[in-house]
Amino acid sequence: MPKIQAVKNKPKVCLVLQGGGALGAYHIGAYQAMEEAGYTPDWFAGISIGALNSAILAGNPPEKRLEKLEEFWQKISWPGTDANIPSEYASIFNTASASTALMFGQPNFFNPRLINPWLASPGEGATSFYDTAPVFRTLNELADFDLINKGDTRLTVGATRVTDGELVFFDSDTDTMNPAHAVASGSLPPGFPPTQVGEDFYWDGGVVSNTPLNGILDLAGDQSLLIFVVDLWNANGEMPKTMSEVLWREKEIQYASRSNHNVEALIAQRNLAHVATKSPDLVDSSQVPDVPALTDGTKIDIVHITFDPLPGHIPLSDAEFSRRSIRLRRELGYKDMKQAISETPWTQHTKGLPTHFYRRHKNGSWLENQPESNVKPMPRTRRKKAS
Repeated sequence: MPKIQAVKNKPKVCLVLQGGGALGAYHIGAYQAMEEAGYTPDWFAGISIGALNSAILAGNPPEKRLEKLEEFWQKISWPGTDANIPSEYASIFNTASASTALMFGQPNFFNPRLINPWLASPGEGATSFYDTAPVFRTLNELADFDLINKGDTRLTVGATRVTDGELVFFDSDTDTMNPAHAVASGSLPPGFPPTQVGEDFYWDGGVVSNTPLNGILDLAGDQSLLIFVVDLWNANGEMPKTMSEVLWREKEIQYASRSNHNVEALIAQRNLAHVATKSPDLVDSSQVPDVPALTDGTKIDIVHITFDPLPGHIPLSDAEFSRRSIRLRRELGYKDMKQAISETPWTQHTKGLPTHFYRRHKNGSWLENQPESNVKPMPRTRRKKAS
């Protein structure tokens, strides 16, 4: 693939990866386009499959990241499933592939339990349909957590504490990271069991919020950042006409809408903090609690791309790990991120406020999203240091 000219004097770059199971192959292409363009991330953040991808990327030196991420997706997919089939037969192929995952699991990722959890004695075996022990071994093989904890590249993953429903962000700047943090972020019930980190047990961060952007903004302080958010679920879609489309659209709304609300509220909160600092007579500081005053020059640009379903997609596309679909999703991620970088919407923003969010409109143009100042700020996410 052609190289894009590297960019000099870039700000600290963050890559934020949303959860979405097998759709996460889209992240491979998005990262590849960033790497080729010279936007090597200084900070990775993810939830669910985004946390697993982020851990592998952060846990390798830049020259090996793409190779190891590719190896991960090869390992967790069944050989011989990269078929060349007409798009009109894709749904049949994808249904067979997803059914295989449900019945037999995915190699080096998760295995079905020998005893159905409805019939098992109380305990871990009765709390999930699959065992995630294989993915622990895979992460240990492909990601160097000593490198992550060294601190040259930052890693943040979000998981939901089972006992109180709190979304907790584990961050390599303050926590000693290990595979359990990433697996906890992807422990979606009832498929996967909760994962223990320290004294607590965690489920998938997507139970509360499927995009870890709120964690990044909460931890950013006065850093100037260029954040690339790679989402796997689109809040906007067509009116369903079949039951299959209903089931898919329900998933999209469930996992995308909360992310959009969080993004808008957090951007409003940061921009209100800026206005309160510059013009305290115009904004009551009580409207923007727990946000540090932003220094002059602090700037955050957020560039957002979203996966769009491929022809033949099914309601279980997030559980469909065929190598054919992985390849197609990766190619789409590469195309979308390459286009976003070539158009550099963050260089064309409206001046005045420090935080800007850029989302592509359906007509192909970029929309700069600056929410109204009366959006109620989101509460800050509590973080707990893990042992």
